[in-house]
Parts: sequence; C-alpha cells; structure tokens
Amino acid sequence: MYPNKSLLTRALVLSASFALAGCDWIVMKPHGDIANQQAQLIVTSTLLMMLIIVPVIALTLFFAYRYRQSNTEATYEPDWDHSTRLELIIWGAPLLIIIALGAITWISTHKLDPFRPLDRISEDKPLAADVKPLEVYVVSMDWKWLFIYPEQGVATVNELAAPVDRPIHFRFTSTSVMNTFYVPAMAGMIYTMPGMETQLHAVINKAGVYDGLSANYSGAGFSGMRFKFHGLPDEEFARWVDNNKAGGNTLTRADYLQLEQPSTGEPVRRFANVEPGLWSAIVDRCVDGKKMCASQMMAIDAAGGAGKGGVASTMRSPWRDADGVQRERIVVAGLCTPTNPLGLPIETASAATPKN
Repeated sequence: MYPNKSLLTRALVLSASFALAGCDWIVMKPHGDIANQQAQLIVTSTLLMMLIIVPVIALTLFFAYRYRQSNTEATYEPDWDHSTRLELIIWGAPLLIIIALGAITWISTHKLDPFRPLDRISEDKPLAADVKPLEVYVVSMDWKWLFIYPEQGVATVNELAAPVDRPIHFRFTSTSVMNTFYVPAMAGMIYTMPGMETQLHAVINKAGVYDGLSANYSGAGFSGMRFKFHGLPDEEFARWVDNNKAGGNTLTRADYLQLEQPSTGEPVRRFANVEPGLWSAIVDRCVDGKKMCASQMMAIDAAGGAGKGGVASTMRSPWRDADGVQRERIVVAGLCTPTNPLGLPIETASAATPKN
C-alpha cells in the first residue's frame, strides 16, 4: 500500500509542477508603473479580504472539531440564541473591510483612470514638466493590430515600440467588433470599439520585448491576434523609426481598406508614411470616401435629421464577412465625395460636375 501511495503523491506533485510551469508572473511583476500600481492594488485587496477569509475558515475547522459529537467536555447550550458581542464582531469586521476596500477602489479608480495623463514615470521618479507623451494610434482589426505614429509619420502592423521612461498616450478604435488591447507588462486591458475612441496613458520602465495580445474573443483568428511590444532606449527607438521610414511604403486609404479585410497570421509590416486624415476617417468609419462619416451623420441628426429624403442617400456597399464571403450592406452615402463635390443626387451629379 505505501509504495503505491508514495507513487501517487509524486505523480500529483509532478502534475502540479507541469501545470505551474505555464504560469507567467509578469502580471504581478510588471515593468510599467501603471501595471505595477494595478498589481499592488490586487495584492492589497487580496490581503484585506484574507482578514475575513482566513479566520472564518480557521474557526469553521475549530468549531467542527471542538463541538464534535464525541467531545463530551464541550459546553452544550441548546437554548442559546444571541450574543451582542458576537454580533458586533461578525458584522463589524466585514463592514470595516468593505469600507476600506470601497475607499481604496474609489481612490484607485480615479488615480488609475486610463484617460488621465501620467503625473509620474515611476514610484521614485516624477514626471518632468517639459516631457511630451509619445502619441500612438491603435486600430484592432480582424485579426491583427495596426499602430500609427502621427508625430513620426510611420505605421506598423503587429509590432509596437516605445521609448523607456517616456509617457505614452494611446488612442484606440476598431474596424468591426469590440476588442481588447493588453500588454501585461505595461498596463491593464483597454477596450477598442468601432466608431469610438478610447484612450490609455502608460509608460514602460524597463527595456525589453514584451507580449501584447487581444484579451476579448473576436472570432476565428482571435488566438493569433498577438504582437510584440519593444521597450527601447531613446536612441534605439530613433533607429527603429528610421528603419520603418527606410523599409516601407505609404499607408494610403486604399491600402487600409485591403488591410482591414479579415486575415490571420499576418507578418510584421512597416509603412514609411501615412496618408493625412486616415485616423480621423477610421474613427469616423468613412475611409472609402463613399459612406457618410459618423460625425456628419450625428450633426445632421442633431439638426433634426434629413427626413424622408434621406432614404435616397443610401447605397449598397460591398463587405466581406469573417468567413471571407463577399456580401452587401446598406449604408448612408457621403453627401460630398471626390467625384460628387456638390453633394447632388447621383443622377445629376455627373452633369453638374465641371469637366476639364
């Protein structure tokens, strides 16, 4: 019997070791100040909750042993039903912990608001007044990531880089479904949504290559929607930008429309330039120039709408679904397009457009 028991114990320990071998402690030991503060918040909250959990479990075991049927020395009081002192302990301790957790949550929610600019680089390094954050625009696609650097004028697919100890201001949107941007070493998860813009202020404090991923299921290619985030010293980041400028083409609207088509396993791609106005068109969902931009549509609605006549401004637009099947959908046509600058009905636009 004993050899079998020993063998079973070793097998369980070995199985646990294999299971824990896949654990990544980067979430609790990150290299970005925001992620580090979030990790500390998790630890603090867990310890506060353990102040109740541990005594409750210990007392449960103690009472089960102390008042077991075979223990004739235990006090037996079948008519006992109330103790003010015990009630104060049972309700007072959890109430104090809930108040503490509520206060910590309220403070942290405002302090770690992703829309709030950073006030420090790390715990022991305040943010200098003359430091300007690095601007990065992020687009989640099916199933890849597009990163646009408006100040540097470059763009990449499935590769992100930023200088160490410099604030980063991310702005996010999506092409189709809601997604989640997540670099565990830098900061928490941020949702990306089509037609909307979310933000994140973060910083990376240690040079290295870190994993970035999508943390919200978005279809068949979700599992491969990963990228590498490079934390680089200032001079290496400058070289990274120069390499992108030297080894890429211009990201035009036509290129973007091809890029947003569903695909998996996309390699890293680099663009030396980005067509002006592309980011605004992506957020406004009118990159092709045929559909009315969302901001225009909202402005018309705010002014009272286009009435029944607005139905005539709809059009059929080709669209490829997640399975790659070509379909059509009804969209609101742009009032003004490069081929119809006066915004006239289609049947009269050609006659009204000046001829060269």
